[in-house]
Amino acid sequence: MSTTRPCPPPGDPGPGADGAASSGTPAAAGAPAVSRTPSTSGASGVPGTPGTPGASSPEASSAYAPPGSVRRLHLVGVAGAVPMSRDFTRQALYDWGWLPAAGADHRAAAEDVLLVVSELVTNACLHADGPEELRVSCAGKVLRLEVVDLGAGTPAPRTPHRGGRPGGHGMFIVQRLCLDWGVVRNEGGAGKTVWAELAAPG
Repeated sequence: MSTTRPCPPPGDPGPGADGAASSGTPAAAGAPAVSRTPSTSGASGVPGTPGTPGASSPEASSAYAPPGSVRRLHLVGVAGAVPMSRDFTRQALYDWGWLPAAGADHRAAAEDVLLVVSELVTNACLHADGPEELRVSCAGKVLRLEVVDLGAGTPAPRTPHRGGRPGGHGMFIVQRLCLDWGVVRNEGGAGKTVWAELAAPG
């Protein structure tokens, strides 16, 4: 697993694509900005019955996201960044057909994604003065998570890993659950993007 090597994402939705997130409409004070590119959902954000997560059409539940699909959540100054990021990612999983889970393998894959999101955002909160943006993208059966922050440090699993020792478990979990992960430094400025990729079941 890499901790410094940039890995171009499928469909190239990676860092630096278009800078800060923007939904096209000024957000209310304190509200996170959300961007979806492209949008594959209805007015409720989930195909099917408005306001009912998982009430998707057979086509939506059996297919994965279109190539290049990316969601962005602006997190600067947002309280409760970790649960907000989990909810945001869970909605993307519904929209892209990972949820509702068709079986145990699909359920485990979705839970792994949400756990990795929690660990990446928590790490930014604890060690990098908070996250700036969460990006969730999907191409085929590979889902990519990116957390942007202004921190100078480089996250790494604690070696050797000791399960009974407090702290240092977050990046170990990321390393164990992901196909690959790494860090991309911002060009010409402070900060970085920590990325991780997970495989869809089946």
